[in-house]
Amino acid sequence: MHVPDGFIDAPVSIAAGVAAAGAVAVSLRGARRELDERAAPLAGLVAAFIFAVQMLNFPVAAGTSGHLLGGALAAILVGPYTGVLCVSVVLLMQGVLFADGGLTALGVNVMNMAVVTVVVAYAVFRGLLKLLPDTRRSVTVAAFAGALLSVPGAAVMFSLLYALGGTTDVPLGKVFTAMVGVHVLIGIGEAVITAATVGAVLAVRPDLVHGARGLAAPLKLRVGGELVDAPAAAPVAAPAPARSAKPVWITGLVTALVLAGFVSFYASTSPDGLEKVAADQGIDQKGKEHATAGSPLADYSVKDIGDARLSGGLAGVIGVGATIAVGTGIFWTVRRRRAEDLTAASTAPTASTAL
Repeated sequence: MHVPDGFIDAPVSIAAGVAAAGAVAVSLRGARRELDERAAPLAGLVAAFIFAVQMLNFPVAAGTSGHLLGGALAAILVGPYTGVLCVSVVLLMQGVLFADGGLTALGVNVMNMAVVTVVVAYAVFRGLLKLLPDTRRSVTVAAFAGALLSVPGAAVMFSLLYALGGTTDVPLGKVFTAMVGVHVLIGIGEAVITAATVGAVLAVRPDLVHGARGLAAPLKLRVGGELVDAPAAAPVAAPAPARSAKPVWITGLVTALVLAGFVSFYASTSPDGLEKVAADQGIDQKGKEHATAGSPLADYSVKDIGDARLSGGLAGVIGVGATIAVGTGIFWTVRRRRAEDLTAASTAPTASTAL
């Protein structure tokens, strides 16, 4: 759903850019509360993983493909504020390095693919968790539902922006129906990928899943064929040392590199949902060439390398590396600000001390 330059006029693109900048600013502040010792090392990896999986277009209908948007996955794994930042970093890397998504449309894309997907997915996710039992399966089910609805939510946002500033005369009703219809199908793929990834992390390290924190379902024992609550554990003298997230980090990085560097070669080559709708409805009549179309990594291939498999795979690996480097730098900076805030709060004199 990367909107290229020229689909939305300048005033609306500028307004979307201002709104996106505001959302990112709010997210930078909110992420200070989310990026603790568990989330901070993983946030950059989540961004890189989303970049890699977005290269894997999957067929959803005749002549149409879809790919992960990632807002739901990021929000559930590392928190909604950090999730907005993760997807925004991915969009920035794609626009600047790979000529994917217009630069003047960056604000539009951040609003569609980062802000709306996170808000919709996390609202649905949290709402369902209040209704479902406190189990890991409930987290996976809620993640599936949140991801499923987040994609047509983004399609609705694009339709609204098109209604305000579309550069072609295609009726809004046709755009809305086509966009939402195809992105409901894409949402199914988003939901499967999100639920599978969240479930995999839950299986090995549930403490690393932001959306599963506080999950406290009582342990059950089978006695005489019936499930009963297990006796309370004896209090421990000291808290257990924190487990290292390094194995999860390494596994995630290797997975992202394999997906982007090898599996992406076998992805669907059909146009994605927005591209297909734009071509069918004539929205792309005033599309413009990307400002970085001459980039050595444009179209996810390395310039001057003739072998398509090698060129695409190398571009994917570079993209994963660049995304994790930029993302990690941003998230550790935010994490450092959090530490400074906590230090300042702990050393600030109380009212009684000041007197």
